[in-house]
Amino acid sequence: MATQLIQSVTIRKLQWEARGRRQEAGFYPTAYDGGVTPQTGFVLEIRTDAGIVGEYTWTTGINGHAADHIRSVAPWLIGQNALERERIWNELRRVWRKYDQLGLGPLDCALWDAAGKTYGAPLWELLGGYRTRLPAYASTLFGDDAGIGPLGTPAKYAEFAKHCVSLGYRAIKIHGWNDGDIRREIDLVFAVREAVGPDVALMLDPSGAYRTFGDILSVGRALDEAHFYWYEDPGMEGGTSAFAYRKLREMLATPFLQGEHIRGLQAHMDNVLDGGTDFMRADAGLDGGVTGVLKIAHAAESLGIDVELHATSPVHRHLMSSLRNSNLYEMGLVAPSLDAITPPFFAEYADRLDEIDADGTVGVPDGPGLGTPLDQEWIAAHEVDVFVAD
Repeated sequence: MATQLIQSVTIRKLQWEARGRRQEAGFYPTAYDGGVTPQTGFVLEIRTDAGIVGEYTWTTGINGHAADHIRSVAPWLIGQNALERERIWNELRRVWRKYDQLGLGPLDCALWDAAGKTYGAPLWELLGGYRTRLPAYASTLFGDDAGIGPLGTPAKYAEFAKHCVSLGYRAIKIHGWNDGDIRREIDLVFAVREAVGPDVALMLDPSGAYRTFGDILSVGRALDEAHFYWYEDPGMEGGTSAFAYRKLREMLATPFLQGEHIRGLQAHMDNVLDGGTDFMRADAGLDGGVTGVLKIAHAAESLGIDVELHATSPVHRHLMSSLRNSNLYEMGLVAPSLDAITPPFFAEYADRLDEIDADGTVGVPDGPGLGTPLDQEWIAAHEVDVFVAD
């Protein structure tokens, strides 16, 4: 089937409440029990003249920005061959060259879903397939600033880390607090290491909370002492200064993982070639979809380094399943009060803290395309707006 023309593009906007956490002051959700957080998400549907519907859902920081971008090119997409993903990807990269290109990720993922459904194969199979079980790590929510919640103190983090190990996790990533209290961050590093012992891989992701080069260095020295696996995006500039991190890499032993806030193939490669990171980061929603992540991952492979995928996603399970140079699937964000991670878009699929097996791995969907049929009844009940181009 050489041609499959796009007939319509639909974007559904949804709103609901996530229970088990409460949004406190500031930008980041915390892990308090008993609260709710208002959530907004989107469902993209690309329908072809063969009756195939490629689907993709998202909720993270790209939210409405990506939807706005897709609406702007939807009339052009009508009549395009849905199987020509590489051409569409490059055309839109050029069209959006003055913008952040966030619409590219959802569009590309939906087109890959359509391709899998066209050929009756799961995405991982189309991508080549390397493994069907993925080593995973528990990635925590941020600390409770009031100090009273389930992640309120270093000791409570340590208790939760031990629980994750008891479930089967062999790697844990900590998101600490966002107030720049470096002494508490260092206490957290040592508390969790002491709790889980020397054989569990530990990572720290301050999410850009550290204000100075000196703060990054101070915590990094603690990570060296505690033998952490990686140090992720600690600085407020978002890991974009290759010069700063090249200097830090000369002073610290713990490898850096950067790139969550760097968009696209060329920027990722410039950063790593300038010495800004050890591991590369990629995200299908943020870095141009499946096509964009494959380009980044294969470029990293050519340099002999690894790429780690950001956040939970059926797309990321398929991608990691097809990559040799990727170590750990991010099961996050989790907390004692929040173990069901995935928004309820799906009829069967869910990322859950307790789905880890005794080997510390999770599986990969096996149906056509993304292999994650949507819960259409739930979507209809939470739809607040719809855009259709046909």
